[in-house]
Amino acid sequence: MRALNKKLLRNLWKLRGQVLAIGIVIASGVAVLVMSLSALQALTETTEAYYERQRFGEVFASVKRAPQRLIEQIRTIPGVRSVDHRIKYLATLSIEGFEEPVIGQLVSIPEGRQPRLNQLVLREGRLVSPGHPDEVVLSEPFAEAHGMQPGDSFEALMNSNLRTLTVVGVALSPEYVYTIGPGALMPDDLRFGVMWIGREALEAAYDLDGAFNDLSLGLLHGTNPQDVIERLDKLLERYGGTGAIPRADQISNWFLMNEIEMQKTMSTILPSIFLAVAAFLNNMVLGRLIATDRSEIGLMKAFGYSNTQVGWHYAKLVMAMAGVGILLGWAAGAWLGRVNTEIYAEFYRFPLLIFRPDPGVFAIGALVSLIAALAGSLGAVRLAANLPPAEAMMPPAPPLYRKTRISGSRFILWLDQPTRIILRQIVRAPIKALFTSLGVACSVAVMIMALQWLDSIE
Repeated sequence: MRALNKKLLRNLWKLRGQVLAIGIVIASGVAVLVMSLSALQALTETTEAYYERQRFGEVFASVKRAPQRLIEQIRTIPGVRSVDHRIKYLATLSIEGFEEPVIGQLVSIPEGRQPRLNQLVLREGRLVSPGHPDEVVLSEPFAEAHGMQPGDSFEALMNSNLRTLTVVGVALSPEYVYTIGPGALMPDDLRFGVMWIGREALEAAYDLDGAFNDLSLGLLHGTNPQDVIERLDKLLERYGGTGAIPRADQISNWFLMNEIEMQKTMSTILPSIFLAVAAFLNNMVLGRLIATDRSEIGLMKAFGYSNTQVGWHYAKLVMAMAGVGILLGWAAGAWLGRVNTEIYAEFYRFPLLIFRPDPGVFAIGALVSLIAALAGSLGAVRLAANLPPAEAMMPPAPPLYRKTRISGSRFILWLDQPTRIILRQIVRAPIKALFTSLGVACSVAVMIMALQWLDSIE
């Protein structure tokens, strides 16, 4: 083993406490970065797979009442691949054991088969069957909130008529990944739920035989949704159309896409804070080590080691400290990413979960942390490399102190001696004081960012 490598190991052992502390800070940044990127990738892939498998619509529109013959004209719009027309109404529900009023979103589906778009994922039971107008399929969050399962029944006020509906299935839908009621800010599965009922039952209940009041469209690949929306709005205008919207503005998808954007933001901000602190600590530790090793640096250069070899020696020390954090961060980030993705799957009710961390995620975490560590210690490494042997063999020159602006002020006379010393140190090293304050500010910012969510939700 080369002499410099032996010295590197001795330095690492001598600084093991500081190496571990810096490694933990770097590990925190790497873990947050790996967690955020892997969860972002999993959430994106899961959403895309779910939407594709269940044929989630790409354009949505509502009308007061439109005849079914209009569907043929809608199909002729350039870029339209499929059309699913249906009936949607809100109904007041009466659930046994729950005294408060409950709002139910009734959505029609064909009896005995899946709709063309926005297909259901059955979790229990079956779809509604022909000839049974009182059968419904409940959304899983609503069914779980009220402890309902196939075979249970409840009452619904539909168009001023009270009817008893029987649960035959429990399902999930890509259209209601984020289930939020009218005027609500947060999902409330106790007071709002989605349920699917046979088309014939809703036609009879709301006098919409041969008509519809809601539709969704599937588009051909590469079609601009806005072009389709303009043509669709012209067709629906005379029937009380309220304006078609693209998938991007559909409320459930909008909340989900915002969550993905928040993950992107978190994968940038939080790791940056941790890695900036790690860079500062690297510079501080390495600067003190070089000040201690002045005579050794002089001896190394006297024995023929070049500036590049000395600088590379201390750069390897920085990379070794970063390596500890990278390994810890990889392990913690992979585990946290899995946990975070499972929480998303439970909250958004995904029927499937795709968690396949890309090796590129781990490579990005390692590369970013190494760059931050080396950038933070660049000044100290350059100082060690450029230190002349003769100067290194001598002790450092004492610092040159001058009177500061506050030294002759009357204000300083009112302060005790410890306070004067503190003020002098701040004035003499303003940059050091500034970065120390920034480090404390960043640590407080991380705590506030995490804890403010509790107050926001409450």
